[in-house]
Amino acid sequence: MLNRVTATPSALDLIAKLIERHGELMFHQSGGCCDGSSPMCYARGEMILGERDLQLGSIGEQPFYIDREQYRAWGEAELLIDVVAGRGGMFSLEGSEGVRFHTRSGSTALKNYLPS
Repeated sequence: MLNRVTATPSALDLIAKLIERHGELMFHQSGGCCDGSSPMCYARGEMILGERDLQLGSIGEQPFYIDREQYRAWGEAELLIDVVAGRGGMFSLEGSEGVRFHTRSGSTALKNYLPS
């Protein structure tokens, strides 16, 4: 499987912290109007996946999914997952940390946030 998602060092640190607290995780990129740039982080198996869900790859060895139509609408971009201040989705596990995961896409985003 081609990995179309990667994470910043800050995101990987938060993932490691959440794994210690909750066990294995899974991510799902929402396409909703209110949280479209915030992937949801769940305990592995907490979200039931459907036929429309596509695994883009993994971050911190945790699977990352997106709705197929959402992925096509975004132009099949490579995604970069970062961490920003503020509260994310109310069911996302990082909510109690005062930060949220944030999705950036496109080659410019990847060049600006990842080491060369």
